Amino acid sequence: MTLGSQLVWDDTVLPFQLDAADIRGRVARLDGVLGGILKQHNYPPQVEALVAEMALLTALIGQTIKLRWKLQLQVQSKGAVRMISTDYYGPEKEGDPARIRAYASYDADRLTDAAPFDQVGEGYFAIMIDQGKGMTPYQGITPLEGGSLAACAEAYFAQSEQLPTRFQLSFGKSSEPGVAEHWRAGGVMLQHMPKASPLMAKGEGTGELLAATDLLDGDASENWNRVNILLDTVEEMELIGPQVPPNDLLLRLFHEETPRVFDTQPVRFGCTCSEDRVRQSLSIYSARDIEKMTTDDGRVTADCQFCGAHYDLDPASVGFEADAQTGE
Repeated sequence: MTLGSQLVWDDTVLPFQLDAADIRGRVARLDGVLGGILKQHNYPPQVEALVAEMALLTALIGQTIKLRWKLQLQVQSKGAVRMISTDYYGPEKEGDPARIRAYASYDADRLTDAAPFDQVGEGYFAIMIDQGKGMTPYQGITPLEGGSLAACAEAYFAQSEQLPTRFQLSFGKSSEPGVAEHWRAGGVMLQHMPKASPLMAKGEGTGELLAATDLLDGDASENWNRVNILLDTVEEMELIGPQVPPNDLLLRLFHEETPRVFDTQPVRFGCTCSEDRVRQSLSIYSARDIEKMTTDDGRVTADCQFCGAHYDLDPASVGFEADAQTGE
């Protein structure tokens, strides 16, 4: 079941449904995706952990978007880790892999030995969906609270979508004989099937952040609590270890809930940067602006924050005045 150190279920998201409880979910395993993201930067361990958690959340949430759509998760804070941004690009066509990229910005001098989430301060967690040209992007935000990025995502779905949501995540560095140390991540996402929230329907909003328990009552609440108790029994090695495939994990946890699985979505590390995109971004600048950007060697350079690609351009060929001359 392995290809070197790569398992056949690594870098995949498996959607499922618990018919007996009216709950849907996803199981994600990331390995090569994290390697592609993290090898681009020499992040400190605290920052690596935050980026790994954010990438895992992105894979779990992104599986629901449609073909060719783009999902972005973003953290903006006043803490040592100022920003984390992840992009999930939906497959171009059915059967193609989705692509994920991620990047973090931080002040190294302000990092501490505290837990990773303590490196972010006051700020917000945002989810944005771009449905393509001609469509208005959607954005929702929630405060950075709850002790983890997963808790922020749960609060977002409760507050903005009125969808009870739960994440159980595990991520860390894997050490195997004969294999270089590398990051692995695995997780389960649960979400109650969309229905009108009893709290919202009664107009009983409190002005405070909602939780899953605020959105359900009766049998739905009992089902949600029961399935969450089952999820609490999962062990870290079941989420990221090499011995338990996602299908087997679902049966271990939820066999009495009648789990039903759907087609697995492969995910890969991937960036959309290109020389054409760099030229497009520079097309708003005048020749005088471009001159200020020109290096002592007489070149205009740009580096992609996500994948590390380096672009080296002739200053005479960029800027809106160059475009006017070429007619491009």
